[in-house]
Order: sequence, then C-alpha cells, then structure tokens
Amino acid sequence: MDITRRTFLHGAGAGLALGGLGAPRVWAETSLTFGTLQVQTLSDGHLVLPPDFIFGPMPQAELAPLLAERGIDPLSPLTPDCNVTLLRDGARLVLFDTGAGNAFQPTAGELLTALDAAGVAPEEVTHVVFTHGHPDHLWGVLDDFDDPLFAEAAHMMGRAEWDYWYNPETVNTIDSGRTAFAVGAKRRLAMLEDAITLFDDGEEILPGIAARATFGHTPGHMAFELRSGSDSVMVVGDSIANHHLAFARPGWNSGSDQDQETAAATRTLLLDQLAHEQTRLIGFHLPDGGLGRAERDGDGYRFVPETA
Repeated sequence: MDITRRTFLHGAGAGLALGGLGAPRVWAETSLTFGTLQVQTLSDGHLVLPPDFIFGPMPQAELAPLLAERGIDPLSPLTPDCNVTLLRDGARLVLFDTGAGNAFQPTAGELLTALDAAGVAPEEVTHVVFTHGHPDHLWGVLDDFDDPLFAEAAHMMGRAEWDYWYNPETVNTIDSGRTAFAVGAKRRLAMLEDAITLFDDGEEILPGIAARATFGHTPGHMAFELRSGSDSVMVVGDSIANHHLAFARPGWNSGSDQDQETAAATRTLLLDQLAHEQTRLIGFHLPDGGLGRAERDGDGYRFVPETA
C-alpha cells in the first residue's frame, strides 16, 4: 500500500497572494494506492461553526480540560476541513459526496478547483456515492444553473437516507435550526430522482465497495469499505466528525448529530473496530486530508494521520 501527499495552492486571491497581496489557501491532497484502487482526498474548503454546534451537549466540567490539552479555545469558531474522496479503479471514477457547492458557506464549495488540480473533469466522474444528505456533502451536486454537475454519473444513496430527506414531512419534523438543510436536500434530490440508485446496509454497491450503516449523524448515514485483496480503507463520512472529542470521548453526545445517542453508540463501535483491525479511515472533517488510523489512547482513542 503506497501513500503520497502533494501540496496545492488555490482559492480566491491565490494569484494575488503570490505577489504578497493576499492569503492563499494551502492544502494537502493525499493519495492511497492498494491493489487496483487509487484513492485521493480532495479539499472542498472548510466550514466555520460555532463551538456549541459540537460541544453544546457535552459535560462542560469534563470538556474544559480536554479542550485545553488540545489547544482548543472553547469560545473560538471551529474550522473543520472538508475532504471529498475520489476513487479510481480502471474505467470507474467514483466520488464520495459532492461538497457544499456555492450556496452554503463561502469558505467551502471548492471541489471543482480540487478536481481540476487532480486532472479530473466533472463529466469524467462515473459514480457519485453519498454518505448522507447534509449541505456540505450534497449541495455541490448541482451546478450554478441548478443542473446536475456530474451529468454522466450514476448517483447512489442509502435507502433510509433518501427516504428521510425526500419525505415532504421532514421539513416539519427536523430541528428548526436545520430546516434549511431539509429544504435544500429535497430540492436537490428531486433533481436526481430519475438518476438515483438506492442501496441498503451490507450491500456491495460497486465491485470492491461495501456499504456500512453508521446511523445517528443522520437517520440513514452510510460509511463505505473500499477493499482490494487484503487491504482496505473505510470512508466514514461524518460518523467520526472531528479529530479531538470524537476520538477521545466517542460516547459523548455531539451537537452536530441529529440523533445524538445513536450516533455516539455508532461512533464507539466503529472506532473499536477500526482500532482493533488497524483499518485506515478517511473522515470528511478530519485534518491532513482526512486519512489516518484510530489508535487506543487510555479510555478513548486518538487520530493518527497517515504520512507519506
């Protein structure tokens, strides 16, 4: 299994920055090759989130020293990376999630730039596979004219996730702070209705790609095991959504999860499996391109990024 990492300079103003007039965005694209598969993580930018969006439901007295140990200011915005996974396997070019597009946050929606840096045109993508329907994973599926961006691709989503976001009642039952999530998801999925393939837990959705139910962050969230021979990597989406508390205290409820108790149980079981089997993982919001391992660390775990 071979790992490489390249550094790119991109983003609005990058050209000016070279002349000293701005601050470019620098990010690492990580590539992992095993068997017939080549996996790349591509940056869609990053989010800006209030701390309470994750830390709000956690036990505050126990939380404070853990944040201090990790140099995290509990009053400062969180800026998690957004890593889209691209799989090359012969003639197949499979994209896991599509990023945020241009309608969510101005710091995200950079997938097209990242694909261009990787030498990939949108029409070359053969399959788009969604982990779940949140804006930073789904909203980039449409272009600036509200047409499917990956027009030549087959689109795939877990059945439970599709049913949840496509249900017209979801907008009335979801937490009021996420109403826009439901409206945006329904509009985009309606555009894909004739091109979508649904699947269930445990299915091999494409050769070498198995779906794994990781419910809780959303009602039908899916992870995917990519396997070639004896090697594998798990695309975990947002089932492990950050590199600090999600690893150190996986059983704590996180405000980012829609069903917090289910998500915590899912996260704990998944981390136990990944650490025990030493399976590599790719997390959508993990640092350094998102690729690494989970290792036991006392009562919890820690994220160990892969290096070339």
